[in-house]
Amino acid sequence: MLKKIMKGARKPSKSDPNDTSLYGFNQPGGRNPGLNVVVNHASRVGPGQQSPSSGGSGMVATPPPMGSIEALPPFRDVPISDRQNLFLRKLQVCCFLLDFSDTLKSVREKEIKRQTLLELVDFIQSGSGKITETCQEEMVKMISINLFRCLPPASHENTGQEVADPEDEDPYLEPSWPHLQLVYELLLRYVVSSDTDTKIAKRYIDHSFVLKLLELFDSEDPREREYLKTILHRIYGKFMVHRPFIRKAINNIFYRFIYETERHSGIGELLEILGSIINGFALPMKEEHKLFLVRALIPLHKPKPVTMYHQQLSYCITQFVEKDYKLADTVIRGLLKYWPVTNCQKEVLFLGELEEVLEATQAAEFQRCMVPLFRQISRCLNSAHFQVWE
Repeated sequence: MLKKIMKGARKPSKSDPNDTSLYGFNQPGGRNPGLNVVVNHASRVGPGQQSPSSGGSGMVATPPPMGSIEALPPFRDVPISDRQNLFLRKLQVCCFLLDFSDTLKSVREKEIKRQTLLELVDFIQSGSGKITETCQEEMVKMISINLFRCLPPASHENTGQEVADPEDEDPYLEPSWPHLQLVYELLLRYVVSSDTDTKIAKRYIDHSFVLKLLELFDSEDPREREYLKTILHRIYGKFMVHRPFIRKAINNIFYRFIYETERHSGIGELLEILGSIINGFALPMKEEHKLFLVRALIPLHKPKPVTMYHQQLSYCITQFVEKDYKLADTVIRGLLKYWPVTNCQKEVLFLGELEEVLEATQAAEFQRCMVPLFRQISRCLNSAHFQVWE
């Protein structure tokens, strides 16, 4: 991975495969679209909009004043006893925020910071030894300073125009991605490292930190969302204490999207994470999970941009029915409730999802909903759109 980054490779990079037993839930794979933890590199946010944010410990992580950045010696050139101190000094270098709006500005400083980030990633990945708690705290602060920033408004928000179809638009790419990518890589390596003690790490990878990561899912840069998806998925697996909080926080994002904004760039990625989580639910299913299906997942069929994330949504819905066939009646009636009236493209998607749900439906549940179901099917047979009636 590190060699690919240094060469500027554009290929996706994979996070280290960990044993499934470590997580207590199913690893991505199977029919779940995009649930492999592959990081497809890409970016977003205007320069100068980075703002200091609180670090994992709840303390305010304030970036140092801008000044000159000096290169530090590599880890291999100092005695082992001095490497933790050098690690801290390199973190301080990486706390400097640079302006990427002008490619000719601070060229030397940008290269020094990039090389320093590469060295930090390599140090964590190589397993050179457990880093001290102080180093972990300072590292999370540095990561917070670089990642947690104000995202720029979407393109339509600048003009007041109607929201265009995201599929027809080129994605916004973050100018500072050469540095952001390495910061994300450092965080990923820290989370998945076997040397990372969760009892210590959870003091810094805390609820505040997780919330700020979730806020970044609204980034328009698809490369950033891929990294966020992979990292949050790993945090959910490794930090069991955070699991209920993460599910609740994702719920809240969905509620706001459904009932307030109908605009969010990361719904698909969040659903991919949830698809893996749902797949690992134990039976009998908790009431909390059933409420999530009824209050969040099924209403996600309502927003106009549903076509952008329908594949991931359909997978989550089908997982629920395959886990507990008694939920089929609830799901089918929910689909009928939000059935599109004038959008034939969405109607074709709904019919495909309905077909998958019916395959997992038992006779008793089918009989409960078959009257309204056949009424809807009869309307589809009379549709003027050939794909619908086919």
